[in-house]
Amino acid sequence: MISNRLPALLIGLAILLFLIYSSVFVVNEREQAIVVRFGEIQDVKTEPGLYFKLPFAFMDADRVQYVEDRALRFDLDDIRVQVRGGAFYEVDAFVVYQISDPRRFRETVSGDREAAEARLRTRLDAALRRVYGLRNFDAALSDERSQMMQEVNAQLREAAESLGLAVRDVRIRRTDLTQEVSQQTFERMKAERLAEAELIRARGNEQGQTRRAVADRQVVEIVSAAQRDSEIIRGEGDAERTRIFAEAFGRDPAFFDFYRSMRAYVASLVDTGTTLVMSPNSDFLKFLNSPDVAAAAAAARNGQGADAPAASPAPATPPTQPAPAEAGAAGNGG
Repeated sequence: MISNRLPALLIGLAILLFLIYSSVFVVNEREQAIVVRFGEIQDVKTEPGLYFKLPFAFMDADRVQYVEDRALRFDLDDIRVQVRGGAFYEVDAFVVYQISDPRRFRETVSGDREAAEARLRTRLDAALRRVYGLRNFDAALSDERSQMMQEVNAQLREAAESLGLAVRDVRIRRTDLTQEVSQQTFERMKAERLAEAELIRARGNEQGQTRRAVADRQVVEIVSAAQRDSEIIRGEGDAERTRIFAEAFGRDPAFFDFYRSMRAYVASLVDTGTTLVMSPNSDFLKFLNSPDVAAAAAAARNGQGADAPAASPAPATPPTQPAPAEAGAAGNGG
């Protein structure tokens, strides 16, 4: 009796286990579950756990569609945008979003992530073009870039909410100039740097000339002061020499006259290479015409010693090379 019922019990147990297995589904922390019955959304499970549904999903009774509960991302690369003024950029951007409303997400795009991202990509492209088109050439390369991303995020938020999505962040990864604009920008920057270099060079030359002029003026002032001081010192020296000569002349006028004449003889008659014709009675030769000098000269001519008695005085022969200093006076007396 029992042996006849055992297969039926096993079949019944298997059917029961199958029904239980078909009626249970698990939602983990990275997922959300949408329970669909005959094409209609019956329930949405957003919390992780163990849930039940009607079995026989193959009969389109209750089916469970899982969607992501994590932050998702899609990229938009090599978008050519035009800024105010006509210049073009090549822009790369990405969007971080999350499925915030699984029911609307299922109703609008049937839970298809690729379809939702395609719609967002179109809206992102339009938002980038609009934001860039309102700004100048260098706005995306300045601190205004963060504000531009916020504006794109604001324009994309409404479209994302209509799809059951929430935009968490929008980032512009790259903003580069196109090839032709890059060349133009390089030439403009080069011209600006050359102009700046010329300006710096001109300012340097101006400062150099100013400093050279100041230095030249200081040199002139220093030289002038030195010449002035030297003239003063020279004048003081000449005055002191004149004073000494005057003092010496006052003490012994005869000796002073003799000393001055001897110095004139040395300066005028020794190794001058000049021939002068003068009268023996010239005042310039008065000391050479004295009796003592005449006697010494005669003794020298006669070969007598220095101690020989002096001969009768005779007029001294005038020197053949008188001094140039007295040439004018001698010439007048001859």
